[in-house]
Amino acid sequence: MTAGGRSWGDLRPRLITGLVLAAAGAAVIWAGGAVFGLTAALVVAVMVWELSAMIAPEKGPEAVQLAVLSAAAILLARVLPPVFTLPLLLAPGLVGISLLKRRRFLVPVAVSLVLLGTYGLVWFRDTFGMVWMFWLVGTVVATDIAGYFGGRAIGGPKFWPRVSPKKTWAGIVSGWVAAVLVTLAMRGPGEAGAFIALAVVISFASQMGDVAESAVKRRAGVKDASGLLPGHGGLFDRFDALLGAALFMMAASLVIAVLGLNVGQ
Repeated sequence: MTAGGRSWGDLRPRLITGLVLAAAGAAVIWAGGAVFGLTAALVVAVMVWELSAMIAPEKGPEAVQLAVLSAAAILLARVLPPVFTLPLLLAPGLVGISLLKRRRFLVPVAVSLVLLGTYGLVWFRDTFGMVWMFWLVGTVVATDIAGYFGGRAIGGPKFWPRVSPKKTWAGIVSGWVAAVLVTLAMRGPGEAGAFIALAVVISFASQMGDVAESAVKRRAGVKDASGLLPGHGGLFDRFDALLGAALFMMAASLVIAVLGLNVGQ
């Protein structure tokens, strides 16, 4: 099945896998606390393993070691005083330089961003609670779905063909519209005004997370991070956008804290 010359053959496995992931994700978000933290540690371990396997496929044992170290960093960062958070999250990337010994600039940057983004999700759930977490995830998921269908159905000019050949401006804008609709649905027209611009920025941040992962995959010469998820590739392929959104939210929160602004939850 095609639309505008674009294949829709992967739609069924994407839909089934997406529904399973959505159900599991909703349960983990609802549980919060230790369940969310442990799940985040498991997910980051898989993503770092996928990333390591892409960068240095011949270093299987080292990839596992780096994955375990990354999971431990997430767990410790959640329970230790804040002064330890940044060193813990940066440590696996620095260790990865000696373990993988390839692409020595890419390893610390990519691994560190994955850990910072994953910790950002844990921080967001712990700080703002379940409802806001559902809003963040809903915004990212709606952006991804709308971008997929909008990009394939409409087509048109590419957003950044050198890095992400399939991403179009139609998909980008479709994602922004979907983010606004999610915000309107969750906040109501009377309260959503102040959050619409934030939703669009989060949507764009999630799209940049996807673009960043595409750049890593192009450098590594692979199509997907792994084959763990039918129709979706690997966990890194599914969480890249959410990591981008989480990184933006952490950065925005830091700016707000530095400026001394009072933003209600």
